Amino acid sequence: MPQIYCRNNARSCNAPTGATLSEIYAILGEPLPHRPMNALVNNRVEGLDYRCRQPFEVEYMDYTHLSGMRTYVRSLCHIFSKAVYDILPTATLNLEHPISRGYYCVIHNGAPTDPATIRRIKQRMREIIEADLPFLQRSLPRPEAAALFRTRGMTDKARLIETSGMEETSFYELDGYVNFFYGCLAPSSGYIRLFDLIAYFDGLLLRIPQQSNPLELEPVVRQDKMFGVYKESLMLKRALGLNNAGDLNRAVAEGQTSQIILVSEAMQEKQIAGIAEQIALRYPDGVRIVLISGPSSSGKTTFAQRLAIQLQTNFLHPKSISMDDYFLNRRDTPRTANGHYDFESIHSLDLEYFNKDMLRLLQGETILLPRYDFVDGSRHYTGKRLGLGTNSLLLIEGIHALNPQLTARINPQCIYRVYVSALTSISLDNHNWIPTTDNRLLRRIIRDHRFRNYTAGETLSRWPSVRKGEDQWIYPYQETADAMFNSAMLYELAALRRFAEPILGEVGESEREYAEACRLIRFLKYFTPIPDQELPGASLLREFLGGGYFQD
Repeated sequence: MPQIYCRNNARSCNAPTGATLSEIYAILGEPLPHRPMNALVNNRVEGLDYRCRQPFEVEYMDYTHLSGMRTYVRSLCHIFSKAVYDILPTATLNLEHPISRGYYCVIHNGAPTDPATIRRIKQRMREIIEADLPFLQRSLPRPEAAALFRTRGMTDKARLIETSGMEETSFYELDGYVNFFYGCLAPSSGYIRLFDLIAYFDGLLLRIPQQSNPLELEPVVRQDKMFGVYKESLMLKRALGLNNAGDLNRAVAEGQTSQIILVSEAMQEKQIAGIAEQIALRYPDGVRIVLISGPSSSGKTTFAQRLAIQLQTNFLHPKSISMDDYFLNRRDTPRTANGHYDFESIHSLDLEYFNKDMLRLLQGETILLPRYDFVDGSRHYTGKRLGLGTNSLLLIEGIHALNPQLTARINPQCIYRVYVSALTSISLDNHNWIPTTDNRLLRRIIRDHRFRNYTAGETLSRWPSVRKGEDQWIYPYQETADAMFNSAMLYELAALRRFAEPILGEVGESEREYAEACRLIRFLKYFTPIPDQELPGASLLREFLGGGYFQD
């Protein structure tokens, strides 16, 4: 009987050979407050149907853990897609992207989805959940798996399987209905208890529980501006015939890589030019400060530099200020609960001094610019001065740029706000979107390794705290932006693959970050890699890959 050590309660037990993780969880005394969704087995994520054959170390993860949350959402989506198939067997369901703390979906059935149909789908989902039907995992060689999905009318999944290059494909069956997901599911439909389905714009919003409290649904937060950005991205994908990764892989195989890169880059330049024109139109009304915010690895720096060029074509003279130079001296920096300096907090900035300088500039005065030394943690002055002349305006980029506390003393009419993030890229197939955070995480892993000498493990270990800071200081202010810029590109993951894979491959099996490295490697393998040589020097991706015009 293999010995199992459980990290959750620091207990060991001897489990019968062939016992599932679910059965072992009961033997260990069910150590979590909520039902587990999956588990780490020797730092590799496994479903709860995984069977014990040898000794290992296990850590169970419920919905309060990000990995457990992913399993819950995937399982819910399988139930949802099965219910749609049962109610509307000829319809096509697209699970498009996360928004408003849920997931935006569209049912293509030749007519809008009416309230009565939504009620029928929800009722069918509840029936499936109450029946506690098993999610049966199957595996087939690539040609057979592709043929199976093609005969079921799921050509998006068939194309992904055919172009991925993987020898075998695992998928899940639910009461005769098959679907593919690139991660494990819960053992059965009965594990999924809380959800809702409501009308949202021209589609539906699949609501999920709060990660911090699985007994309550996430509140619906309207994100109309962000929804507009998503719709624009969907229009571009459809215009190019690139609805998912399988379409992209096929286009690459057919020699269309250059065209895809050119169109993607042109689309971004068009958007930047449009934002510059809007700023220029508001300049006569008093706009003098452009604030640029966004989460980590969104490409804010390159966006700001490209925006500056477009502003010049509108006969404006942009001048940049680094928000980092307004940090408090380190001895005055607030600390976190564990005693570390809290550099993510807006209160690590000298807000009074910043507002004073901005007001002086707006009044036509010249200021002495500070320079923050991150080595000794103090503010210095090099004699550099700044003033606003005719047709001048300020570009200020930073994570707190949209926070109203930053510019509390400045007339709002003087400010134009831009939110930058990798909002949406391309989906694997109709039911498997790629989290935008994964896009940014891969960028950061590559940049940290190439320019900061960090390992992937180090970047992955820091990522949860980065995300926590974003949740607190950035995301609450997204919808206050005057403009939103989607920095992700259709071809991006195909270009990042050959850079990211070797870096992620260096994460050892004994490291806590091994599971996350494996997850990222796994979904990258669904993309046919493309070379970066054709990326223009002004491409936003150059900020992370190197070789760009705007790098020091």
